[in-house]
Amino acid sequence: MKLPIFIADAFTAKAFRGNPAAVCLLENKLDEDMHQKIAREMNLSETAFIRKLHPTDNFTQMVNHVIEVFRKEEENEDFATPVHDNDLVSLWLFSSEGSCFGLRWFTPASEVPLCGHATLASAAVLFHKMKNANSTITFVTLSGELKARRAEDGIVLDLPLYPAHPQDFLEVEDLIKTAIGDTLVQDIRYSPDTRKLLVRLSDTYNRSFLESLKVNTQNLPQVENTGKVKGLILTLKGEHGGQTQEFDFYSRYFAPWVGVAEDPVTGSAHTVLSSYWSQQLGKKDMHAFQCSHRGGELKISLRPDGRVDIEGGAALVLEGTLTA
Repeated sequence: MKLPIFIADAFTAKAFRGNPAAVCLLENKLDEDMHQKIAREMNLSETAFIRKLHPTDNFTQMVNHVIEVFRKEEENEDFATPVHDNDLVSLWLFSSEGSCFGLRWFTPASEVPLCGHATLASAAVLFHKMKNANSTITFVTLSGELKARRAEDGIVLDLPLYPAHPQDFLEVEDLIKTAIGDTLVQDIRYSPDTRKLLVRLSDTYNRSFLESLKVNTQNLPQVENTGKVKGLILTLKGEHGGQTQEFDFYSRYFAPWVGVAEDPVTGSAHTVLSSYWSQQLGKKDMHAFQCSHRGGELKISLRPDGRVDIEGGAALVLEGTLTA
């Protein structure tokens, strides 16, 4: 077995920052257990597998422009062989073959229903390495259809937007105390759709406090073993003024339940954070920073259709062939 494989750092324009994800291109069906074996071998927070949905699909194909050429030629009286409607339909169907793919994500421990940074990395590989010329690519996933489109400064992901509801402190007190001790907490929310617990720290803290906070993740799966929580978000209101770049909010994300102690930059967490901070700040467009040791920036825009656009850059740092 030989598979093309790449590593791209997502939500950054610079190599060795942001969140690295491995991306495998599948020309043919892969044995089910091999997905997890490869993800375990790569040992990154996520490994993405892009698969063709039809045998005729092509990772690079895009022929929409041919339709326009034929239409112009048909309007020209000197064009001896006019193109008929059936020809246009067949060309249109053919043109879509390089714009829609299946996508799955695996941590070293399990498959996950949504991963933003590995989706961004996958789109970057198709756009920038495979030279896919489509302006938008659609991925068919466990979270439905997700679209990635080119932007001037990066790639925009069209993702679900998940609400977070008020959570009783007593029900999650042990989890929070285990993770952050006596750190002051201002608000607690829970997202049932994603099984993520959002913990907003006191506004008296600043970014440097969140960055340096020691979080105990080792014992969390034992403390919370009901299956209700699969990820812990710590978040903090942004600081305005001063000489540093302004962000609307900061965050860190921890998911030891799925084998990821701390995730450097997490698109799926921001499907919850975007909903929460939009309500808190009264804003639809926001600029966020996830302050892990690698760090990453996300531009956020809530859409009228109830979804969210999350934009970020990506840097390809490795390409090769996986053999087994």
